[in-house]
Amino acid sequence: MKIIIAKTAGFCMGVRRAVEMALDAPTKYCHPIYTYGPLIHNPQVIELLQKKGIFLLHEIPLQGSGTVLIRAHGVPPEIKERLKKAGFNVLDATCQRVIRIQSIISKYAQKEYASIIIGNREHPEVIGLLGYAMDKGYVARTIEELEALPRFEQAIIVAQSTQNTHLFEDVKQWIANKHPHYKIFETICDSTERRQAEVMRLAESVDVILVVGGKTSANTQRLLEIAEKTGKIAFKIETESDLDRLDPEMLLSASSIGISAGASTPNWVIKKVSRALEELPYKHKHGWRTPLFIVQRFLLFTNIYVALAAGFLSYACIKLMDMNHYLPFVLITILYVHSMHTLNHLTGGQADFYNDPERAAFYQKYKLSLSYLAACSGGAGLLIAYYIGVWPFTILLAMSIMGLSYNLRLVPEKFSWLPYKKIKDVPGSKTFLIAFAWGVLATILPALAANSNVIWFDGFVFTWATSLVFVRTVFFDILDIQEDRMVGKESVTILLGEKRSLWLLFMLLAILIPILPLGILLKAITPLGFVLTLCPIYILVILCGYKSRYLLPGIRLKFLMDTQFVMAGLFSFFLKSRFYLPLS
Repeated sequence: MKIIIAKTAGFCMGVRRAVEMALDAPTKYCHPIYTYGPLIHNPQVIELLQKKGIFLLHEIPLQGSGTVLIRAHGVPPEIKERLKKAGFNVLDATCQRVIRIQSIISKYAQKEYASIIIGNREHPEVIGLLGYAMDKGYVARTIEELEALPRFEQAIIVAQSTQNTHLFEDVKQWIANKHPHYKIFETICDSTERRQAEVMRLAESVDVILVVGGKTSANTQRLLEIAEKTGKIAFKIETESDLDRLDPEMLLSASSIGISAGASTPNWVIKKVSRALEELPYKHKHGWRTPLFIVQRFLLFTNIYVALAAGFLSYACIKLMDMNHYLPFVLITILYVHSMHTLNHLTGGQADFYNDPERAAFYQKYKLSLSYLAACSGGAGLLIAYYIGVWPFTILLAMSIMGLSYNLRLVPEKFSWLPYKKIKDVPGSKTFLIAFAWGVLATILPALAANSNVIWFDGFVFTWATSLVFVRTVFFDILDIQEDRMVGKESVTILLGEKRSLWLLFMLLAILIPILPLGILLKAITPLGFVLTLCPIYILVILCGYKSRYLLPGIRLKFLMDTQFVMAGLFSFFLKSRFYLPLS
């Protein structure tokens, strides 16, 4: 089964802005924090905001305090005035596209024009728009309702920003024939137009279309209607649990399934649906792929695969530096990475709830066993390092203490004015620390044990290994950028944005490709580096596959990314004799 996710699926610009304003409000504005009505039409986001102490305000009291955000759909102007008079600090999170429609209606209402809104009279956006029409506002949902309106001497026609583009085309044609003196404004959001056009294109290449979104979301309902008109099997679902009410045989018989989503649907909900579809064949069909999938998931959930991948990277680096005593350092790397990654997931459950809910449930169920295994791994790694020497033990102990204290408050209460109270509060700290730790384990520790110092040409291997891990970690942050933003993480991708982060990775990989050949020319590393140049090329292919939506977030993509390190280790093992040339 092939799964295709529409490029336009998920938060539109206006919804993203409203959600980010809400998430930032608790740290910037006076409490309590409210939204006037649901901020957007998605119950999962509303539930998350309530957990963060941002509540719904349905009625305006005579006296109030705190901050109120105006919902993305907008409200009538008198609502804003009443909120201000009640004593609230008002933040306007109205979508910029909706504000434009409000401005058009307000401008022409002052000139005594009637304002005809093509939309749903009960929709919050339309209710807000009518408030700007000065009692000269009318709503029509169909051509028939438009025909029933009186004839106006002067009138404007606007559309609800999420209106069906085909209906509005029919409206424009009707107006041109019946009332050519009416002024028509193109007010359907370009994001809405792109979504609707993409659903039609998607229908040409898939057997089934799933539209993901809140039950009250108007633009999600429009997408479903358009999908159904194409003649393809189409369903509207709110979460992955709604897949249970669909016929699994019907889904499994489809060679391809397309996923679109409304403008208020968060990425983590879309990813959950995609993952549920990815797992469907393994739950309902029994073949050789089912046990393989179960093993893959177990290796990922327990961090065994990422630990083994780190061990393979360590082995490759040791061979690049022309060292033979490798086993203790490979074991230390495996044990340390397993311990720290497991502890990170045990203490980062809130992020995992959105990024990887199945992993979060797994950790909740086996919390004690996983904690014990993490402690044993960390302790065993320190024992091996102690056996090797003072410097490896000291460095590993310092790294372990830093890893254990990552989520702990290190700044006393009397210094509460400091912006960073934990290591995790430093923007991008996790990404850099993971990359640096892997680089130290794979290159610095072996070099210290072999030579009692680190010589300059070890920097080629350290830079190569650290950069590969940095790319891997940033890429995983890109996959989880919206979810991390929701729980307040400050990753590199949140600081730079998804597009800039991707370009950063492309540029970094372009620099990495020639670094090992350069090291060989300078006789700083073994000729094995020619083969290991395939690693950054391999990651480039994965990034291109992700960017083109050929590779979707899920177990397969995570496995593919970490497999680069396994490949590096295997190449180093099987080709070590062919490429062995002692460094002079």
